[in-house]
Amino acid sequence: MPLRAWFAAAAALAAALPAAGTAAATPPVAEPRVGPPTERITWTGEVLAAVTARAAPGPSGRRVAVLQPIAPLGGGLTVVQIEARRVGTDGREWVRVRLPIRPNGTQGWIPLDVLRVSSTAMRIRIDLSDRRLTLLRAGRTVRRVRVAIGAPGTPTPLGRFAVAEMIRTRTPGAFIGPVVFPLTGFSETLNEYAGGNGRVAMHGTSVPHLLGTRASHGCIRMSNADVVALSRIVRPGTPVQIVP
Repeated sequence: MPLRAWFAAAAALAAALPAAGTAAATPPVAEPRVGPPTERITWTGEVLAAVTARAAPGPSGRRVAVLQPIAPLGGGLTVVQIEARRVGTDGREWVRVRLPIRPNGTQGWIPLDVLRVSSTAMRIRIDLSDRRLTLLRAGRTVRRVRVAIGAPGTPTPLGRFAVAEMIRTRTPGAFIGPVVFPLTGFSETLNEYAGGNGRVAMHGTSVPHLLGTRASHGCIRMSNADVVALSRIVRPGTPVQIVP
């Protein structure tokens, strides 16, 4: 090939290639639209490092709690339910999350970049009057199970919560069954119970004849078969609504 023709071919090839560092060379990755929960989707976040939750989005906000990457009860991963998103006073993205502390319903702001974000289409509704737990996927009923709820003196608290952890007891015959789902809520009448801090949970039972009654210290009991079925679907961060 004559030298002049070689240069012309090289110039044409260079013109056809995208410039280094341009958007054409590296297509941008779309950021997920993290936001408040809806009937169809809830955003959750795995805590990657110890972080302080604050009353306002920014490093100067009042300290509310400290979240660790390891969940305190079962030693699994700490996963939080996201309620809102906002740019903080420091210019970073912050999210408001449900916290597993008293009083019930407490939330706090943490930087979005300390979370590994994912989403779930699952949510749980517990109707105390019907003694029923309903599992929904994207707003549609997947499963309904009979439950036992808090006794009159130790009622199950009402409100919006989230699954905080999933703990497998490895003892199916235990009083609390083979799986326990601690919630972000606490008993409003007991400060502690059985060595714990009064945390409310969904779990199995060794006394299934009490299902459908008001028999617990505030927890939601279900059959062992039902709680195992839930453990195959429900994960920490799943929203839970308890209604009268």
